[in-house]
Amino acid sequence: MAQRAQDHVDGPRLTASLAALARFGGREDGGVSRQTLTEIDLAARRHLVAQARALGCEVRIDDCANLFFRRPGREDLPPVLTGSHADTQPVGGKYDGAYGVLAGLEVIAALNAAGIETLRPIEVVSWTNEEGSRFGPGTMGSSAFAEPARLATYRESVDQAGIRFGDALDAALAASDDVTRVPMARPMAACVELHIEQGPVLEAAAVPLGVVTGIQAVRWFRVECAGTMAHAGTTPMAVRRDAMAVAVAIAQDLYALAPRAAAGSGDAGQPGAAELRLTLGQWTVAPNSVNTIPGKVTFTVDMRCLDDAMLDRAEAALRLACTRHAPATDVVVTRFFHRGPTYFPEAMLASVQRACERASEVAGRGAPVRLTSGAFHDAMYVADLCPTAMIFVPSKGGISHNAAEDTDAADLVLGARALAYTVAELACRQP
Repeated sequence: MAQRAQDHVDGPRLTASLAALARFGGREDGGVSRQTLTEIDLAARRHLVAQARALGCEVRIDDCANLFFRRPGREDLPPVLTGSHADTQPVGGKYDGAYGVLAGLEVIAALNAAGIETLRPIEVVSWTNEEGSRFGPGTMGSSAFAEPARLATYRESVDQAGIRFGDALDAALAASDDVTRVPMARPMAACVELHIEQGPVLEAAAVPLGVVTGIQAVRWFRVECAGTMAHAGTTPMAVRRDAMAVAVAIAQDLYALAPRAAAGSGDAGQPGAAELRLTLGQWTVAPNSVNTIPGKVTFTVDMRCLDDAMLDRAEAALRLACTRHAPATDVVVTRFFHRGPTYFPEAMLASVQRACERASEVAGRGAPVRLTSGAFHDAMYVADLCPTAMIFVPSKGGISHNAAEDTDAADLVLGARALAYTVAELACRQP
């Protein structure tokens, strides 16, 4: 059955489906702007609902407006879940998230075409607000599904226009009054998420499919450096209390740390390597004047690694750097997010491996490789509830969150074929 499902994936049908969804929020530069729960996103949701119903699916929705497209099985067992998200960054591409949702619907179309009846139901999900670009944090839908108590806090999130997530959510639910409401944290048999890699590993290896072994741990910090605002021309260097000088010194220590950590990992740069990745992405300077010594500098630190112990050492190094370059009263470090590493179970990896190997062999392409995801994905939270895995296809130039995001059509089809094999195999397993 898994092989038949794989062989019935229709490339032109998938390509047309991706192009149709990309028109919702499509930009002149080829990108897509479809932020969560905007009018454009709600229209895209209605489009997905119509597409799923045309395939014979029952459409369901939960309290976080996550959409589920259900193909029944012979028995009413916990379903096999697949899918991703349809929202984008303000300037995003056609495939980030949307590919996983539409490939899931293509799997259902392939099963229908092959006349396959699975033991278990299959559900394709479109998660709400994975990107977090309009309302923070990201992966709202999947994390609330995994732990419904989170939703009360999420409802208070506000976008730049002052709109509450809770109000936008209520409007979306009201517009879906013809859709069955279902509870969150429902039992699932397994989950497989198909996604573009958003990185350069597969393209560099000339390999079309990646078996994702897990998702890196991440810690986010806010570093606040205090100084004294003073005139840039009249204050001697020796007596300055310059918040920027302290911030830059701390930053230099951190940037020096990353290469040392990579060298110590032994296999840095290889897929799945325990490489420390550091980003100092957000900076605020006060008063931000050309001729005033900064009195306060705040910056963020994003630390990621598959090895949580390495993040322990990196966090200790950050705190040491802060005390080295300024009195404790002048620097405050706050860790405001921490998520440990996600490891996908070997039994799920073996299923994905079989699917990818057969898809690649039939297409005359190179064998799949195993690699780790450096980005957040909804699978990270679903893994708390059920056995979970991911499949990656290459991203040209490793580019994503960008209108230039692209993946070869042949690779997109191959990923959908690997997904069809995996989902069919899992949906036919006995309890």
